Amino acid sequence: MAPKIGIVGCGLIGRSWSLIFIAHGFDVHLFDVNVEQIDQALKWIEEHLKKLEHDKCLRGNLSASEQLSHVHKAKTLAECVDGAVHVQECVFEDLDLKRKVFHDVDQICSDNVVVCSSTSCFLPSKLFDGLKHNSQMIVGHPVNPPYFVPLVEIVPSKWTSQPVIDRTRALFDKIGQKPITLKKEIEGFIVNRIQYAILNECYRLIDSDVITVNDVDKVMSHGLGMRYAFMGPWETAHLNANGMREYFEKYSQGIYDVSRTFGPVPMMKGTTADLIVKEMEQTIPVDRLEQRRKWRDERLIELSSIKQKANK
Repeated sequence: MAPKIGIVGCGLIGRSWSLIFIAHGFDVHLFDVNVEQIDQALKWIEEHLKKLEHDKCLRGNLSASEQLSHVHKAKTLAECVDGAVHVQECVFEDLDLKRKVFHDVDQICSDNVVVCSSTSCFLPSKLFDGLKHNSQMIVGHPVNPPYFVPLVEIVPSKWTSQPVIDRTRALFDKIGQKPITLKKEIEGFIVNRIQYAILNECYRLIDSDVITVNDVDKVMSHGLGMRYAFMGPWETAHLNANGMREYFEKYSQGIYDVSRTFGPVPMMKGTTADLIVKEMEQTIPVDRLEQRRKWRDERLIELSSIKQKANK
């Protein structure tokens, strides 16, 4: 009998997690307080499995129909959680709502299930405070779209037990994701902190009339992003000099001097924000966003394939 996974919340993230788990033969049980959301999710999953199979992008060794047989509709939260080895919370980003979900799960879960939140910003200490099973609770934040971008940030709270951290990481490894584990919780986790640092400097450069919106995007897509698709900033630096020590000896002073010219954290509103909105909507009109997302996902599939071949 396949291990059971409970998915609470059937929006885009819940559906994406479902696709990933069933690709590896887990039995996924979907629950949402809005029953229509479950039915829509099941339809979405079926359609995406067929498309992924047609495009030869299906993960795992099971066919689309075999994977679909591992998705089930839970009528109640208790039915979703009962017997699960792992429960992934995927409701939308509202602290009160997430706390209610974890409170409800806390009342009915066993003493050996891992209960994991997909939150992108809420600290686990705020989510799990006061719950009797909080040693079993943890954050596993995926990067959108998780089916094609495999990184998952594992963020324990001060109550999370080490076996739960280890189990969570092992599970994400098993389903083909790329987990990282934070040693302690911090606002924004890692992905968003780095992303916000980039966005803030890009915003300051536009606000100072140094560069256009389109050109600053080129800096990432045709410059830094080309390297960062295959290696992180430290390996990039290590290779850009005769090793990391030489890099620090040659460039640390320059990095420090330039970094001191960075301005304060900008509040992204007003004239500059309006300029960025205008240029982005000229580049990609709002009514073409879905088309562009499809293009993005196709490029991510191609990149993922290249990375898999490169790492063999």
